[in-house]
Amino acid sequence: MEGPARTESGPAFLWWTAYRLCLIFVENYHMADQQLPNNQLNIEISEEVAEGQYANLAIITHSHAEFVIDFVNVMPGTPKSKVRSRIILTPQHAKRFMKALVENVGRFEAANGKIQDLEEVQLPMNFGGPTAQA
Repeated sequence: MEGPARTESGPAFLWWTAYRLCLIFVENYHMADQQLPNNQLNIEISEEVAEGQYANLAIITHSHAEFVIDFVNVMPGTPKSKVRSRIILTPQHAKRFMKALVENVGRFEAANGKIQDLEEVQLPMNFGGPTAQA
């Protein structure tokens, strides 16, 4: 699966990077298990899952027992969006995921330069759709 060019920025590049970092997290998470001879883990991925889902918005909610991350594809000018994928994590796994993501973003920025924060990019609140009138 090929992602955006390394010089590209914006939501597509950021989500492609997040996807790749998630794969690295899974690899790192199970590294200890793979090094133990009696606890081998073989991870398989179907073609459908390997194709991935594009998302440009993540909504994170939590309860006392779990974190839920909904990945959404928001299309400009469209009033309705659809959750493309939902990931449910225990609080412990959510924290490990956060640490792995922070570590890998640091590695990425060391190799490719600083990722521009979305707060620095001026996005119109209507996402390019019609504006409301009173």
